[in-house]
Amino acid sequence: MWVPFAMKKVVISLFAILAGTSFAIAADAGCDAFKWPVTREQALFSAAPAAQSGGALTVGEAVDFTLAAVDTISFAVPPERAPAAGTFAATASIVVPPEGELQISLSDEAWIDVVQDGHAVKSAGFSGVKTCPGIRKSVRFKLPAGAATIQLSGAKKPDLKVSVLTPE
Repeated sequence: MWVPFAMKKVVISLFAILAGTSFAIAADAGCDAFKWPVTREQALFSAAPAAQSGGALTVGEAVDFTLAAVDTISFAVPPERAPAAGTFAATASIVVPPEGELQISLSDEAWIDVVQDGHAVKSAGFSGVKTCPGIRKSVRFKLPAGAATIQLSGAKKPDLKVSVLTPE
């Protein structure tokens, strides 16, 4: 009778060890857990200049946005995900290059909408990781070349680093 009980203890101990190991591996994955590399963003974020809502972004650069209260921002179209009261937001214009692909990465949680010709554009890909220091999410969009507006909303803090790159 004591043998099955001892076996239960061994099995439970093994599961606990394996669960702890899996958690440690996931936590150690950090920035490598993104679906695509974010090393360019990390380099850009370290020297990102300050910017205000309503300014212009340039492909290949990053900025450190000072966000405004969400209820003070005029969006080109309502954000796809309605921002909670008390959160922060910003908008910025951008010129989409002829390649037509943008990869927008953020240092913290916020919602990203890209608006072109009066319509929100659906994202083509998303990757988010909570264990990567300084980068929280990266979203890809396929767009025609020309003017577009980036709308950021639902941020819980009044500052947010944003990079706009073309995918590698």
